[in-house]
Amino acid sequence: MELINWWAVLVATLLAFGLGGIWYGPVFGAAWMRELGKAPEDIEPSPRPFVISFFTALVTAVVLAWLAIELGVQGWLDGALLGLVMGIGFIATAMASDSAFCGWSLKLFLIQSGYRVLYSVLMGALLGGWQ
Repeated sequence: MELINWWAVLVATLLAFGLGGIWYGPVFGAAWMRELGKAPEDIEPSPRPFVISFFTALVTAVVLAWLAIELGVQGWLDGALLGLVMGIGFIATAMASDSAFCGWSLKLFLIQSGYRVLYSVLMGALLGGWQ
């Protein structure tokens, strides 16, 4: 763990968190709310989901940084590939199971998992390139 670039981990976490603001705001916000069956006034403002989201992104960044070191990832392209493999292989597949049991629409599943796969790719690229 001492080889992890903690600045890169912090920036990767902030990148994922910022992407969430764009993804669930102007890009897919309206479609996401529609698929959830909610209107903006149905959502009570609370810091809780933002705090949880920040820390889950932080854990993802730490794990990706550690894996990048252990697997000998060299450069942003290898890092992006690692992020893609992790995003699809672990995150999206787990979310597909959740989606099936929770009755999510395909669109909701793609919005939810697409965000996490994309941030894994971006995190991996950043962590692979900034070692």
